[in-house]
Amino acid sequence: MSRSAEPKADKAGERRAQLAASALRTLAQLGYARTSLREIAQNSEFSHGVLHYYFRDKVELISYCVRLYKEELIAHYDQSMATTQNAAELRAELGESMAATLCADTAMHRLWFDLRNQSLFEESFRADVRAIDASLERMIGRIVARYAELTGSTPAVPARVAYALLHGLFHQALLRHLAGDETAAAELGEDVGHVLDRLVH
Repeated sequence: MSRSAEPKADKAGERRAQLAASALRTLAQLGYARTSLREIAQNSEFSHGVLHYYFRDKVELISYCVRLYKEELIAHYDQSMATTQNAAELRAELGESMAATLCADTAMHRLWFDLRNQSLFEESFRADVRAIDASLERMIGRIVARYAELTGSTPAVPARVAYALLHGLFHQALLRHLAGDETAAAELGEDVGHVLDRLVH
């Protein structure tokens, strides 16, 4: 790539990120099925034409939005877990972080599970969902490996199993939280610790 092309690519990437951030508010409120590019444009400072210029369709926009959010979330977890000094600290930090994001980013998590469910019916979502799932699985694998290192043990199950357990636990807590259960976040934090203990031996 020529040097002159790099700034254009950077600018396009920045604009796509701006559009995604704007779109997330509408998507998170309405979900996939009830949101169109036109509705997103009406609820943002960008026109419908601009959205279409940077994204082929709603599928591409939603996939980009969720990938962007998950990348930021994974970076946060990686940084947070890397700075823990002992097993008890990591155990507590993981539980607290998952409980905190359950409450702070409820709409985004709801959108992720919506996208995941849509991928069962729409093939156009599957590659992105699999890629996001894989990145989350690797993150959980790193966390469990770090916990095993700090406890002088070894992971008891493959990363895919650890991810399925923690992801399922989070999904259950999200459903409870959306239903108005005020204990969901606190109990998620506790349950994460219990599950983590069983992921090493």
